[in-house]
Amino acid sequence: MHISVKIYSDYVCPFCFLAEEPLKQAIDSFDSADIDIEWMPFELRPYPTPTLKPEGQYLREAWEHSVYPMAKSMGIPIILPAVSPQPYTRLAFEGSLAASAQKKAKEYNHRIFTAFFQDSLDIGKQSILESCAADIGIDSVKFGLDLTTGRFRNECERQLFIGREHLQISSVPTFIINNDVRVSGVLSKEKLLSIFEKQIR
Repeated sequence: MHISVKIYSDYVCPFCFLAEEPLKQAIDSFDSADIDIEWMPFELRPYPTPTLKPEGQYLREAWEHSVYPMAKSMGIPIILPAVSPQPYTRLAFEGSLAASAQKKAKEYNHRIFTAFFQDSLDIGKQSILESCAADIGIDSVKFGLDLTTGRFRNECERQLFIGREHLQISSVPTFIINNDVRVSGVLSKEKLLSIFEKQIR
């Protein structure tokens, strides 16, 4: 039985980063099916909408009351990045398509999350994205050329349009499983396993 999991997320959303580990745990302990994972782009604040500032009240309170407690309970190191204002993520999403072309989509996705939420790097800058790509064994010259020439720009826009307009996604992370089950938020390993098992049945 094949299970397809699409996760709409934004690289500046800490809950999207936190959703990664229980998903990995669920997949590792569920060997009854072939599970295909695809992280899909969703911009919480597309240009020219102003992005948030870490020194602002909204982010400070959200992290204090929600992000840090959840991360602590999950044992995941995370920091509120000092990059101010927060970066736009369109170029990073184009990078995910370039990474996918080099068979490194999963590794790239994780590295961009850790670059922002553990290393406090400005993932809106191409030089940072190229460095992150090199970290995981991607040909950074080819990767950089893909970004500079906009090789995946149209495909990135198409995917963003589907999430925003066709699927009407309004919050991330949003999981779409087998085009049948749709659920938002950080899902526990147990919740994911339950969904997978129902799909098998």
